[in-house]
Amino acid sequence: MVDFFSTLSPVMQGLLATIFTWGGMTALGGATLVFTTKTMNQKLMDGMLGFAGGVMIAASFWSLLSPAIEMADSDALPAWLPASIGFILGGLFLWAVDKVIPHVHPTAKMDSAEGIRPDRRRRSTLLVLAITLHNIPEGLAIGVAFGAVAAGFPSASLAAAVTLAIGIGIQNFPEGTAVSMPLRREGMSRMKSFMYGQFSGIVEPIAAVIGVLAVTLIEPLLPFALSFAAGAMIFVVTEEVIPGSQENGNKDLASMCLMIGFTVMMILDVALG
Repeated sequence: MVDFFSTLSPVMQGLLATIFTWGGMTALGGATLVFTTKTMNQKLMDGMLGFAGGVMIAASFWSLLSPAIEMADSDALPAWLPASIGFILGGLFLWAVDKVIPHVHPTAKMDSAEGIRPDRRRRSTLLVLAITLHNIPEGLAIGVAFGAVAAGFPSASLAAAVTLAIGIGIQNFPEGTAVSMPLRREGMSRMKSFMYGQFSGIVEPIAAVIGVLAVTLIEPLLPFALSFAAGAMIFVVTEEVIPGSQENGNKDLASMCLMIGFTVMMILDVALG
């Protein structure tokens, strides 16, 4: 797989990687339970969300923050400064977007919808917007990782970028389920539930292309961009994924699955990256 990616341009690399995470894993997650079951197993969903949270936390450090610190080590500024600034800005960006875009989290009720005038939209639309919002940093992270390889930074490798895409693809599986199953539970047809679920990931290829172009055109931004994507992903994990996995009483299960997800992503990144 790595050999195949090495023959492509950075933009095409990021695009294909996020087509896998979106069209492959998000769609597969939305289809698997929607077309095979009538009801959602809450323990399974909470475990999957916990696993996804662990993958995202591990990816944020091993694939984004750590390389950002290594890249900044050769600059005049302290190595920790670009990573710190980018990390905080990533979280602030998601926080600001969270306040503007109307959305409701899959595990929440309509009266807890966020954003500007969410009451004027249907719940199905708000659910899709919530997952779409959370897919932005994932696509950006993949794009920035491939952009780092194209920029020729020693701490960036094509294998690590591909591994990041695989990890994000794994955690996209429960995300597709998280939006499709609630829609199905509310009476929407199987096909519509599936289509809404996979549509939520369409933003990932767009964000990936933006990430690749940004860091290849302005290389000094790379440590900031990597840590920015990490901060945005950690905001999503702490604001939605972890709370959503534990609010139904399955805290121990969700916590253990989070640790398993972290371990799986760490192994992938260290062994393959």
